[in-house]
Amino acid sequence: MTDPLSEHMPKPGLLARLRSSFLTGIVVILPIGLTIWLIWTLAGWVDGVVLPLVPQTFQPEKYIGINLRGVGIIFFLVFTIIVGWIAKGLIGRSLLRYAESWVDQLPFVRSIYAGAKQIAETVFNQQDRSFEKACLVQYPRKDIWAIGFVSTEAKGEVATRAQTGSTLMSVFVPTTPNPTSGFLLFFPREDVIELDMTVEDAAKLVISAGLVYPNAKDPSQPPKLEKVS
Repeated sequence: MTDPLSEHMPKPGLLARLRSSFLTGIVVILPIGLTIWLIWTLAGWVDGVVLPLVPQTFQPEKYIGINLRGVGIIFFLVFTIIVGWIAKGLIGRSLLRYAESWVDQLPFVRSIYAGAKQIAETVFNQQDRSFEKACLVQYPRKDIWAIGFVSTEAKGEVATRAQTGSTLMSVFVPTTPNPTSGFLLFFPREDVIELDMTVEDAAKLVISAGLVYPNAKDPSQPPKLEKVS
């Protein structure tokens, strides 16, 4: 049975269909184009920094006559691997300790070096654990829920001085849309609700300001929540 109202509904015109197709094309092209542009720009920036430091004998432009974008990245990766291999050895560790002791004697330089070293170790150290699970916590007050990332159990003075009868969990509550900033909060274990979604999916949820939901195959089914045991 046809809807009588549908017979009187005007069909979209040519301009409306062209506008819809144009917007759909923008949605498809923009992420691809932006990704390619960022990679191309980054490769050019690395080439501009690295290639002037490479002897002319080793640069492929001398032999093929054209400048290949991205060659600087290859030189940087090879150089970094060699430095890391040397630094893990006995001689490399000795040289590194000697260089750091020399840097510690320079007031301004040691502050810059210590900060850069701490950032690098935090981001790239393979031995450190990343966030374990995504979770829900009531923040900034009861009945208001926020996405958080469980790191570890609280240790040291924070755990001993906090007046609570249960174990404290370290939870990082990120801000939207920049998840690299946020708040380090300590919650009792029973107040931290573990989520089934991965840390990556939770980060997408935060970055998109709630527009991209993981596990949304059946919107009528609420997500399964589970308290941290």
